[in-house]
Amino acid sequence: MNYFLKANKNILIYSLLLIIFIPIFGINFFISFLSNILILLFLIPLLLLVLVFMGFNFYKSKINTCNNCGSISLGLSETCMNCGADLENINKKNQLDKKPSESTIEVKAEEVK
Repeated sequence: MNYFLKANKNILIYSLLLIIFIPIFGINFFISFLSNILILLFLIPLLLLVLVFMGFNFYKSKINTCNNCGSISLGLSETCMNCGADLENINKKNQLDKKPSESTIEVKAEEVK
């Protein structure tokens, strides 16, 4: 009998706790407790995915491409690490000097017979 008590000590403790707490708190408490744990198990990975997506978009907005040499740099420096060109002036000049007609595609419709 002693061996049985030593081997199954955890099972006995948990079953005694359940026998004591179920009449006090009720079965409804345990069902809601378990459902809250399951909800957290599903929502925590979803929250982590949202945080990764936000971080990816944040770093994506900081990436600059040099128009002189084509190298990519994280927007921490004002000059290109490869060729030394000024990244801020190149990006601002390209954004301000672009005409809308340069970035749109004109399509002409033709009648097929």
